[in-house]
Amino acid sequence: MSTGMLALLSLLPIVVVAILLVGLKLPASRAMPVSYLVAVGLALFVWQVPGANVAAASVNGLITAATLLYIIFGAILLLNTLQESGAIKTIRQGFTDISADRRVQVIIVAWLFGSFIEGSAGFGTPAAVAVPLLVGLGFPAMAAVVAGMVIQSTPVSFGAVGTPMLVGVQSGLAADASISDNFLALTTLIGGQAAILHAIAGTLIPLFVVALMTRFFGKNKSFSEGLKVWKFALFASFAMTIPYVIVANTLGPEFPAMFGGLVGLVIVVVAAKKGFLMPKEDETWDFEEKSKWNPEWIGSVEIKDITHKSGNMSMLRAWFPYVLIGVFLIITRLEVLPFRGWVQAWNLELNNIFGTDISASFQPLFSPGSIFILVTLITFFIHGMNASAYKKAWAHSGKTMLAASTALIFTVPMVQVFLNSGGGAAGFERMPIELANGVVAATGDLFPLFAPLIGGLGAFIAGSNTVSNMMFALFQYDAGAQIGVNPTWIVALQAVGGAAGNMICVHNVVAALAVVGLVGKEGAIIRKTIVPFSYYAILSGAVGYSIVWYSEKGLFHIGSLIIALIAITAGYLIATNNKRLNSTLSQGGRGINQ
Repeated sequence: MSTGMLALLSLLPIVVVAILLVGLKLPASRAMPVSYLVAVGLALFVWQVPGANVAAASVNGLITAATLLYIIFGAILLLNTLQESGAIKTIRQGFTDISADRRVQVIIVAWLFGSFIEGSAGFGTPAAVAVPLLVGLGFPAMAAVVAGMVIQSTPVSFGAVGTPMLVGVQSGLAADASISDNFLALTTLIGGQAAILHAIAGTLIPLFVVALMTRFFGKNKSFSEGLKVWKFALFASFAMTIPYVIVANTLGPEFPAMFGGLVGLVIVVVAAKKGFLMPKEDETWDFEEKSKWNPEWIGSVEIKDITHKSGNMSMLRAWFPYVLIGVFLIITRLEVLPFRGWVQAWNLELNNIFGTDISASFQPLFSPGSIFILVTLITFFIHGMNASAYKKAWAHSGKTMLAASTALIFTVPMVQVFLNSGGGAAGFERMPIELANGVVAATGDLFPLFAPLIGGLGAFIAGSNTVSNMMFALFQYDAGAQIGVNPTWIVALQAVGGAAGNMICVHNVVAALAVVGLVGKEGAIIRKTIVPFSYYAILSGAVGYSIVWYSEKGLFHIGSLIIALIAITAGYLIATNNKRLNSTLSQGGRGINQ
């Protein structure tokens, strides 16, 4: 069978998801079973994978889904506990004191706080923390999820203390010992290159977040109202990405996202309190009152305005659970400390499922879900909660978690069947590798433009930048060598695309929606996040193309043309924004008067 035909067949499970979930707007609970059956059919009858392997991959997927549900439960429990204790009301007031403008709040919470949490924990934890916090601040649940997904890009390559690089890229490349005699040094070099690409593409991500929010969830449905704060958005972007790049190229892959998010958070909050680049008071932007929201925006997790029993909780006391989460996540993930070994010692394993080489494992104490639950127990005491309120938080959290289970029990097994489709009697490579082979064969010297898309597809399917890098790092390295360019930059493009793919990954979207009780709206989210994902993949690909071909092609080529078009378009939209905004507002005023 030809490379092109194998690539098209490998694409079928993804096409099914796109048609059913995004095109026909079916919920993931209905779309993903069909995609699972397509993947199973291809594995059994085209790739001729033994039935035991397909069954083992499915069981592995179910176990992985259970670990995700555990994290989801912990995140929801934390939100409900803070709500019942009265902490959410205090936190909301604290952000209002910085700025009542929702555009400012979403940048601080999603972009900066989310980047810090990504650097600490990774694996979708930022959405589990930042998304419910935004809902607690008064954001529509769907707006919070969109924001939480879009920022799952720039910090992700260095999430979980560098895991996508140190585990994903390093183990992927190490499969070929002839490449290097020091894979850690090679991975560190690639991490520095990836940080540069991320910083360039990530410059506009905070602006994307606010523009999407005002366009889809604002009264006037206007991108212009989001673009209005472009100066503050770019300031917040650079406050994170500059220290991020410096750390990646000096200290290595472990700390760029963590330090970048933390440094940026301090700089931006201090600057915002002093009014630096802030919107004027008469230009403060807010959502309409809740009674006018589209019902589709509202999740089943209801945030109530509960006051602490003392009548006034201090800001430090209210934020202390989040401080604990950050501390616990960091100390349990740094290899130089003993805590990581302790929490990883308890490992539940299911080896050689059905006699295959597929195994599954779960480390309960290492899971962010356990940290969330532990912090809620501590919160019970430090916030002086009563038992009935805490019991209510547990009950509501369990109901919300169960809503996500139907989608995830088909989504993750489909992923595992797709990833474990190699070794069949037909002699084909795994489906993701055959798909990538088809892209290389079709693009030739233009391949650097498409390298991030392969990484993005890997993350879309697997739900993990780490897994995408493990699958494709060696493939991307060989593809770069094959077309005669520096292969480390091609692997960096893989890492960047794999990070951006988290924006559109189905099971990440399901998990984020579950935290706020909005399961079933996966297609609506992906239709919104596909735009920033496309921008991210196209721009990073163009920058990478320009870098690797500069010595031969100079400054003028398709890569520089794409970069120029994106820069000109962004500049034009910002420069002409006031005129469009005034037009939008005047039309809105006429509509009200009529």
